Amino acid sequence: MTSQSLDSFKARKTLKVGKKSYEIFSLKAAEKNGLEGASRLPFSLKVLLENLLRFEDGRTVTADDIKAMVGWLKDKRSDREIAFRPARVLMQDFTGVPAVVDLAAMRDATTKLGGDPEKINPQVPVDLVIDHSVMVDAFGTKMAFSQNVELEYKRNGERYEFLRWGQEAFDNFRVVPPGTGICHQVNLEYLAQTVWTRKDKVKTKKGKETVEFAYPDTLVGTDSHTTMVNGLAVLGWGVGGIEAEAAMLGQPISMLIPEVIGFKLTGKLNEGVTATDLVLTVVEMLRKKGVVGKFVEFYGPGLSNMTLEDRATIANMGPEYGATCGFFPVDAEAIDYLEATGRKSARIELVEEYAKEQGLFRTNKTPDPEFTDTLELDMETVVPSISGPKRPQDRIALDTAPEAFALSMEKEWDKLAELDKRVEVEGRDHDLGNGDVVIAAITSCTNTSNPSVLIGAGLLARNAREKGLEVKPWVKTSLAPGSKVVTDYLEKAGLQKDLDKLGFNLVGYGCTTCIGNSGPLPPEISDAVSKNDLVACSVLSGNRNFEGRVNPDVRANYLASPPLVVAYAIAGSMKINLTKDPIGYTKKGKPVYLKDIWPSTKEITDLIRKSISKKMFKDRYGNVFEGDENWQGIKVEGSLTYDWPMSSTYVQNPPYFEGMKMEPEPVTDIENARVIGLFLDSITTDHISPAGSIMEKSPAGKYLSEHQISRAEFNSYGSRRGNHQVMMRGTFANIRIKNQMVPGVEGGYTKHQPSGDEMSIYDAAMRYKDEGVPLVVFAGKEYGTGSSRDWAAKGTTLLGIRAVIAESFERIHRSNLVGMGVLPLVFTGEDSWKSLKLDGTETVTIKGLSEGLKPRMTLEAEISYPGTKKKKKVVPLLCRIDTEDELEYYKNGGILHYVLRNLAA
Repeated sequence: MTSQSLDSFKARKTLKVGKKSYEIFSLKAAEKNGLEGASRLPFSLKVLLENLLRFEDGRTVTADDIKAMVGWLKDKRSDREIAFRPARVLMQDFTGVPAVVDLAAMRDATTKLGGDPEKINPQVPVDLVIDHSVMVDAFGTKMAFSQNVELEYKRNGERYEFLRWGQEAFDNFRVVPPGTGICHQVNLEYLAQTVWTRKDKVKTKKGKETVEFAYPDTLVGTDSHTTMVNGLAVLGWGVGGIEAEAAMLGQPISMLIPEVIGFKLTGKLNEGVTATDLVLTVVEMLRKKGVVGKFVEFYGPGLSNMTLEDRATIANMGPEYGATCGFFPVDAEAIDYLEATGRKSARIELVEEYAKEQGLFRTNKTPDPEFTDTLELDMETVVPSISGPKRPQDRIALDTAPEAFALSMEKEWDKLAELDKRVEVEGRDHDLGNGDVVIAAITSCTNTSNPSVLIGAGLLARNAREKGLEVKPWVKTSLAPGSKVVTDYLEKAGLQKDLDKLGFNLVGYGCTTCIGNSGPLPPEISDAVSKNDLVACSVLSGNRNFEGRVNPDVRANYLASPPLVVAYAIAGSMKINLTKDPIGYTKKGKPVYLKDIWPSTKEITDLIRKSISKKMFKDRYGNVFEGDENWQGIKVEGSLTYDWPMSSTYVQNPPYFEGMKMEPEPVTDIENARVIGLFLDSITTDHISPAGSIMEKSPAGKYLSEHQISRAEFNSYGSRRGNHQVMMRGTFANIRIKNQMVPGVEGGYTKHQPSGDEMSIYDAAMRYKDEGVPLVVFAGKEYGTGSSRDWAAKGTTLLGIRAVIAESFERIHRSNLVGMGVLPLVFTGEDSWKSLKLDGTETVTIKGLSEGLKPRMTLEAEISYPGTKKKKKVVPLLCRIDTEDELEYYKNGGILHYVLRNLAA
C-alpha cells in the first residue's frame, strides 16, 4: 500500500469513524506544517497531494515534489514531474490479456531463476472485465442474446480459457466474466468505493503492527473511458498497457502536475432535455477551449441539480473533450448514490467522514477552488442535440439536423446532388436512400448507466407502440446495456416488452457499436449501400462516432440520447426534422410527432422511483465474478504456471525473459547498427502499433494462414494481443505508414542492407536478427503521438530495435520505450536525419552506454556512410532516460525484468 518512510509535513493522523480507526494522511495537518494554501487547490489536485504525502520516500517522491503541489497555486501550472501510485487498476479484455500474458511469463521466468512463482502477483488490486468481445450478429429477436453469447465463446475460447486460469492463479486479480456488463458501468455501480482502505504492517514504537489505512479511491484503466468513474469522485484515467502493468506491479506512473480547468455549472436542464444533450454541449465547449492533457473539474451550484448518473455521463466522455479526466467532488449526491447502489453502510459512513475531514466534501457553500482557467454553462440554455457525422464535438441542434446532414453530403462526400437518391433493395419490398438510418443502437457505457435516458427510451417506445408506430424495416436495432441491473429495472417497469416490440431486444452486455462490434448489416442492405455508393447513417447512444469505426457500410454516424435512438429508428432517416416533421403515422393515417410520444420528466422520475431498488444492485453484484454456465464450464488446471498451448494463435508465451539471469548483463554500446526506418514528423502509435483488421497478405496474415486459420477467422489485432507472433508482425505494418527508405511506397516496408532487397519491416528485422545485426529507427518531431499503445513499444523491442533517434518524443511513448528496454535519443541543436542526409544505407554506432550511463546525459552517435568518399560523422544525442528509476528499468532490460528480479530475489 505504501512505500512511505518519511513524513516531512507531519501529515499522518488517526481518523475515528464509528467504532473503527483508520490511519490517514491529513491535508489539514500538512497545510499547518508547511503546505500553506493546500485547501485552495482544486479537489482533483488535493487527491494527488494526498497520494504524494502517503508515498513520500525521498526517492520517487521527495519533499520538493510535495511542495510543488502547493507551488502550483502561483502560476496555476507546473512543469514538475511527479510519481503517482493509483490504488488499483481496471482492465478490459482486449488490453488486459497482454498484461496477464506478461504476468504468466514472469512466473515461468521466476521458476527458471529458482524463485517462487507464487510471489508473482499484482501488487495492487486488479479487476479485468470481459466486455469488448461481444458482437451484434443476431438482433431484433428474443434469441439475440443467447446466439451472440454462443458466437462470442466460439470466437474467443482460447482467450477466455487463459483468463479463467488467471482468475484462479493470481492473488489480487479478479475477472468479471463475459455477459456481465461494461467495465466502466461495473466500476461505477460496484467496484469503485470513493474511499479505499487497505491493511498494512507498519513500524510502531511497539514493533510491527497491522493498521488500516484510508485514502482516496484512485485508479488507472486500460480503456480511455475509465474517466467515467470521475463522476463518483474517483480520480482515474485511461493509460496504455505498459503504464497499467507498471502500476499493477507497484511502480509509480510518471506525470506532470496538470493544469486544471474549472467548468462552472449553473441552473438545471429544461423539460425534454437529456443528460446526453448536456454532455454533447460540454464536449463541444471543452474542445473549443482546448483541454488536451489537462484535468477538468466541475463546480458551481448546478451540481446540486444533477444526478450522479448525469455526472458520470459527462465524466465518461473525457477522451472526447480531450482532457485527462473530468472530475466531480464528493457531495451529498455521491453519498446517496453509494447508498442506492448497495454499498456497505460502514463504507458509506467512512466516505462521508473522510471527505469532510480532508476538505474533499463539496456543498453549495464551499468556496470555489483556484483553477488555471474557467468556463461556465447555464444548463437552462442546453437544447436537444446530436453530434456527427464523424466527431463527438460536432454538435448539431436537433431542429437543424436535416440541414446539417445536407451540408455534410456537400462538404464531406460531394454528393449534394444525390441527396434524394433512392434505390430498390433486392428481395425486399422497400427502397433505401442517402441519409437512411441503417443502425440504431442503444449502446455503450456513456448512457446505459443512466436510468433517466433508458427509462425515457422505454417510455418513448411504449408511447410509440400505442400510436401504432413501428421501426423502419431497413434499421438494425440493438440494446446493449452496461450492466444486468438495467435489464432488471426495464423489466420491472414493463418497458423491455415495449422495446422488444420495436426490435430493441437485448443483444449482449458489453461494448458493441462504439468500438465497431456492431456486426454486419443484412446482406441485401449492405449490397444496396455498397453497389449504389449510398451515404448510410447510424444513430448510437455511445461516445465514439469516428469515420469507419461503427460499421464499414456506414459513413455518417451520429451520437444521440437513447430516446432519440428509438425516435430515429422509427423515422428511419436523418433527413426528417424530428422537431417539426411527423415521425410516422397511425394506422388511420394520422401524423404522429415526436412531441406526442416524448415522456415528461415527471413520468420518467416517478417510474425510476418505482422500478429501481438497492436490492437489484446487491443481487446482481453478489455473485458478479461467478459467470454463467458457459464461463463455469471452462475447465482449467489449478496450476501456478500456465501450460501454454503450442497450437494457440491467441495466447503465446512471449520471449521477453529468454536467457534471463538474476543479475542483469552489463549495458553495451550499440555497434554497427542498421537503419530499419526513416520517418517524418508525427508518427503516431497508431502507425507503429498493430490495430484493426489483419490483411491476408501481411506478415501477420501469412502467419495465421500457415497455422490453418481461414481468412474469416482472422479476427482483429485487438483480439490477438496475447500472441506476440501476430503482434510483432503487425508492428510498423500500418497501411498508411511511410518509410522514407522506400520513397513513394505506403505501408510497412523497408530495404535490407547491404543487399538493397525491398521487403516488409518484419521480414527485414528477422533477417537482421539471424545476421546478429542490431537496429535503429530515425524519426522527426513528436514521435509516438496519439493514444498510449503498449504494442508500439513491445513490438519495437521484439523486432530487435535497440534505439529510436528522433527530434522529439511524445511523453508517454518515450517512457514506454524505456520500459521495454529501448533507448530513446533526441537530436541536439539543428541536427536531424534529413540534415545528416541519411538514406538508410548507413551504419550507426552509439557509444557511452557501457560506461557510466546517467539520465539525460549526452551520448555520441558515429554514423558511417557507405563507400569511401564520405567520412564518418559524429553526432551528439541527448539520452531521454529521464530519471534514476527509468535508468534502473533500462539497465535491467525493461520494467518487467526489473520488477521480476526484485520479486524473485
